[in-house]
Amino acid sequence: MTIPSPYPNYRTGKICYIEIPAIDLAQSAQFYQQVFGWQIRQRNDGSTAFDDTTGEVSGTWVLGRPPSTHPGLVVSIMVASAATTIEAIIAAGGEIVQPVNPDEREVYAHFRDPAGNILSIYQQAGLAEIEAEPSARSPMK
Repeated sequence: MTIPSPYPNYRTGKICYIEIPAIDLAQSAQFYQQVFGWQIRQRNDGSTAFDDTTGEVSGTWVLGRPPSTHPGLVVSIMVASAATTIEAIIAAGGEIVQPVNPDEREVYAHFRDPAGNILSIYQQAGLAEIEAEPSARSPMK
């Protein structure tokens, strides 16, 4: 018998919280909201936080911490279309630092956010079709 996990999926080892260095909190929040659809919220202490589109990863932007300007540990954000997301990154003030390599089996690219952090987008095969289904358009739980 399988016991369903409570929402969100709580499990030891799950990545659940990310702190992203920022220079301008509002600019960073707007970038991630515009490009990836993250939900932005204000905490009781006044700090700005986010929840990803699944509601399973949250975090905040932090001032006074240097941005991750060189790929070391790279966080990848899942997308339905790398091409569409690359356009959105550029339009929102980001920069592509490693474009999609057509010779690679996986579709990914590295980008620099407005604060200078390098992250990655990863195009999940079949995600565009899944997200096009009416049931996929329901809001986060």
